[in-house]
Amino acid sequence: MNKMLAHRITVLLFASTIFAGAFLLFQVQPIMGKHILPWYGGSPGVWTTCLLVFQVLLFGGYAYAHALNRFLALRSQIILHCGLLLLAVLTLPITPAS
Repeated sequence: MNKMLAHRITVLLFASTIFAGAFLLFQVQPIMGKHILPWYGGSPGVWTTCLLVFQVLLFGGYAYAHALNRFLALRSQIILHCGLLLLAVLTLPITPAS
């Protein structure tokens, strides 16, 4: 029974992490689009390009996760991912400059 509970907690943790990541991605996308849209004239093509860029980045994230899991050992995964997270934190805030 204890093993079953641990499995359910693990599944819940993974599901909540995936949900939080998707939620944050789809919160950043409209905000960045809203900031960038006036710079380029506000046409529907600008919004479409913004959507395309974010979808390509999302696909790249999935490819990164797959490659990380497939080709690197756990210790190397942790080191690489923590390094990338540190790099991301150093580039905050995510707002376009004028």
